[in-house]
Amino acid sequence: MKNKKIFVACDTSNINKIKKIINQTKTNKLKIIPKFGLQFFYSKQGRKFLENIKCDFWLDLKINDIPQTALSAIDSLKDLKRCKYITVHANGGLEMLKAVKKKVKKTNKNMKILGVTVLTSLNNKSLKQIGHTKKIDQLVLKQTDLIKKSRCDGIVCSAKEAMIVRKKFKNLLIITPGIRLPGDNSNDQLRIMTPKKAFKNLVSGIVMGRSLTKGNIKNNTKRLIDHLN
Repeated sequence: MKNKKIFVACDTSNINKIKKIINQTKTNKLKIIPKFGLQFFYSKQGRKFLENIKCDFWLDLKINDIPQTALSAIDSLKDLKRCKYITVHANGGLEMLKAVKKKVKKTNKNMKILGVTVLTSLNNKSLKQIGHTKKIDQLVLKQTDLIKKSRCDGIVCSAKEAMIVRKKFKNLLIITPGIRLPGDNSNDQLRIMTPKKAFKNLVSGIVMGRSLTKGNIKNNTKRLIDHLN
């Protein structure tokens, strides 16, 4: 199971809770990598903590701006040597994606760039409200094509779209959030799936938040291992 990429969403600004999540999700059965989003990165101690962290991590910033600003953002992260994954949003366009890829090759060759497609908190009704005329699966394919053209390393999409993406893009890195253990609450996610079913949809890795971090973390990690077995 160690070849399965598992990311745990560290959605808190509390350093002690972060340390607890990292320590209590450690297991010799799976490699679980912490993922830090805006809440932690923007917190007073968050940025400093990541400078000195001893493990690889994913920085989920969903960079979405004009190319020069996106480049400056990447440049400001070059001291975070253990950052192995970073997210940019497909909505930033092809030129921004290409610029970020080029910059990362110079600042951190080991960092993989993941292009974010349609957020898992959205559905077709949400897209229509925003102004999109395409349905989710069509839009995700369009965005994936853009991300692929930019030579970024992979995409972030819901597990529900992963299968159709995999059919067209055989070797692409596909990471899927919105993952819940059987019986867990979906909360604010609208397009969710269990870990086992997600991997059957040929995803490269999954992101788990509350299913791992809410309650007893060690027990939740064991539940995940048992579920995948």
